[in-house]
Amino acid sequence: MSSIVGIDIAKHSFDIATLQANGKYRTKSRLANEATGFQTLQQWLAKYAEPSAWIVMEATGVYHEALAEYLHQLGYRVCVMNPAQIARYAQSQLQRVKTDRVDAKLIADYGQRHLDKLRAWQPEPLAVRRLRALVRRLEDLKEIEQMELNRLEVSD
Repeated sequence: MSSIVGIDIAKHSFDIATLQANGKYRTKSRLANEATGFQTLQQWLAKYAEPSAWIVMEATGVYHEALAEYLHQLGYRVCVMNPAQIARYAQSQLQRVKTDRVDAKLIADYGQRHLDKLRAWQPEPLAVRRLRALVRRLEDLKEIEQMELNRLEVSD
C-alpha cells in the first residue's frame, strides 16, 4: 500500500496516481469531481493506500476545495500545493507530456521525493469561505458593471 497519492484535479473530473513498491504507478482516470467520484476515490484508497497516506493535489481555483475537505474529513493527510511548485518540478524532471494522468503521477512523485516538505492542509472556517465567496461575487458584478458601462459608451 502506498503512503502518497497524487491527484490532478479539474473542474469536472480528477485523476489519481500512486507509486507502487515495484516502481510502477497505479492510476485511475476521470473520476467525477462530485460526490460519486469522491466515493469511488474512497473505495480506491481503501484498496491501494495506507490509512495515514498523504493525498497531494494542486490548488486549482475552487475546484479542489470540496475534494480536499472530503478527504480531510475521512482522516487523510491532505497537502494542497501551489501549482507553480508542481510546474517547476515538472520542468526539473524535463517533463514535456501534459495530460491529467501524467500530472497525477508527477504530483505523486513530487510528494514521494519531498515528503519532509509536505504541509497538512486545514479547511478554512465556514465564515471565511462565505466571505471569500461574497468577495468573488462582488468582483464579478463589478466586472459586469464595467462591461455594461463600456457598451453604453460605444452606443452613444
